[in-house]
Amino acid sequence: MEESREAGERAAHVTGRMSEILSDGSAPVGAQEAIRQSLAGVGARLRGLRQEQGRTLDEVAELAGMSTSTLSRLESGKRKPSLELLLPLAGVYGLPLDELVGTPPIGDPRIHISPRKFHDQTILPLSRGAIGVQAFKHIVDGRQTPKLGALKTHPGFEWVYVIRGRLTLILGDRTMVLSAGEAAEFDTRTPHWFGAADDGGVEYLSLFGPEGQRVHMKR
Repeated sequence: MEESREAGERAAHVTGRMSEILSDGSAPVGAQEAIRQSLAGVGARLRGLRQEQGRTLDEVAELAGMSTSTLSRLESGKRKPSLELLLPLAGVYGLPLDELVGTPPIGDPRIHISPRKFHDQTILPLSRGAIGVQAFKHIVDGRQTPKLGALKTHPGFEWVYVIRGRLTLILGDRTMVLSAGEAAEFDTRTPHWFGAADDGGVEYLSLFGPEGQRVHMKR
């Protein structure tokens, strides 16, 4: 049951990501074309897998819980591949969905950073999109002091690491100062504020998980 749930989540991620890239144009044109070609080739890959394993259309269709005609149309390219059809077939053939689909590499892995000015600091996004944990570099010139109502709360979890200078961090009724090389993490449902502690400003990294994801370090 657990393996089936995890397979479903992986499948949803793969198909969702491919659909997102094709719809929003976030990948280069060449990568988008590679995805289209990959999806167009699903039928031939399914037919090849079935023939390699010496199985008939009827046998695979029964194991996957679909009609023989549906599988036949899928293999011939007359039926558009979907999560509901591909997931059980991945189980039948014992393959992860991305291998079954033949997901291509998505374009250039480099992130083209576009600095953003926000109040009295420069923010450099270090990750793509708005899903999952997001990474940012913050550059602040000069001292900052919290104004009335500056402490905010919102869902999520944040981790900060000071690169240069000193960072004032207010969490609820606690105030602390982090120096270069120090880090902190906290639940953003706690009223919080952070800013440069000195006139020389501060540079720091932040990781924010909008769904409350924490930073996990594996060794």
